[in-house]
Amino acid sequence: MNPEPAALDGGAVGSPDISVIVPCYNEVRNVAPLVQALDRALSGRRWEVVFVDDNSPDGTTEAVRALARQDARVRGLCRIGRRGLSSAVIEGVLSSSAQIVAVMDGDLQHDESRLGALIEAVESGACDVAVGSRHVEGGDNAGLANAWRHALSDGGIKLAQMILPVKLTDPMSGFFAFRQEQFAAIAPRLSGTGFKILLDLLLSAPTPLRVQEIPCGFRPRLDGESKLDAVVMLQFLALLADKLCRGWLPLRFIAFCMVGAIGVLTNLVVMKLASIAGANFSVAQAIGTVVAMMLNFWLDNALTYRDRRLRGAACLRGLVVFMLVCSIGAIANVGVAQMLYVDRQGLTEASIAGALIAAVWNYAVSSTIVWRL
Repeated sequence: MNPEPAALDGGAVGSPDISVIVPCYNEVRNVAPLVQALDRALSGRRWEVVFVDDNSPDGTTEAVRALARQDARVRGLCRIGRRGLSSAVIEGVLSSSAQIVAVMDGDLQHDESRLGALIEAVESGACDVAVGSRHVEGGDNAGLANAWRHALSDGGIKLAQMILPVKLTDPMSGFFAFRQEQFAAIAPRLSGTGFKILLDLLLSAPTPLRVQEIPCGFRPRLDGESKLDAVVMLQFLALLADKLCRGWLPLRFIAFCMVGAIGVLTNLVVMKLASIAGANFSVAQAIGTVVAMMLNFWLDNALTYRDRRLRGAACLRGLVVFMLVCSIGAIANVGVAQMLYVDRQGLTEASIAGALIAAVWNYAVSSTIVWRL
């Protein structure tokens, strides 16, 4: 005999009307308090919360599972081998069958008491997306810990506002609500990279979305560590570049080429230093190339492939394979350039063509082999 389906809030059986998607990493101590806060904020509504955890080492998923055994409104998705807030939100939203979906952080900094206002704005048809804003009257940004984080947030807002198709005071907000079917329609256009899923959503919609901002407080974090850092800001800049290119250049390829440019400069500097130290050209070139490759690998592992970051023995194996891949790319670079130069192409054109061939080769093989190890 099959067991009866678990009842949601109010004793009703079936799909909830509202899903709250909570992307999280190392938030084990915030799971239970957040569920309690949602229980108060969404009293009388049929809701669920979906914690999307990137395989946190602190036991976040285990805490979610323990709660889910006691409360049918709690669900969890544990992702292994990939990380990132935006992609976590996408998977969480697409796992929902609720009509209205809200997104909030798992660190208790978002004021859950404003969820009702966000949901009502979308339910009424007044907007496509309701955004919890820290920068309209009644909102506040006190939860940002220091001047550095305030500067990162304010700078990002100004950049985003320059290219957004809609007027929005807080495009960096991670607290918003929308209809699930609308998100599902836009999802194939999303880059899914980085931490600013709202910005990605607004820039990926085929037509401008109607936005309504709801005043929202941003509280100081009580437990865990903030994920906002310089790397997040770099991913944000790469997202803007991707949207300005209208997706014809993959976001990861842009980041890969930016890292490659840093490697070229490093190679030149190291070669110069080695030459000053007395090394001949061949030795200086070899030293510069090896140092540049190692730096490129470290940067790509930390930035370009952050969601697939290699660690431990896998990192050492990846470095060896990466250097072999780049060595083949370097040979291809020289070969193509020499072939075109002999074929009466200009030196600059030949060099650019060779560099492009090497970049595409290195990116393609790195994506399919090195960061798949």
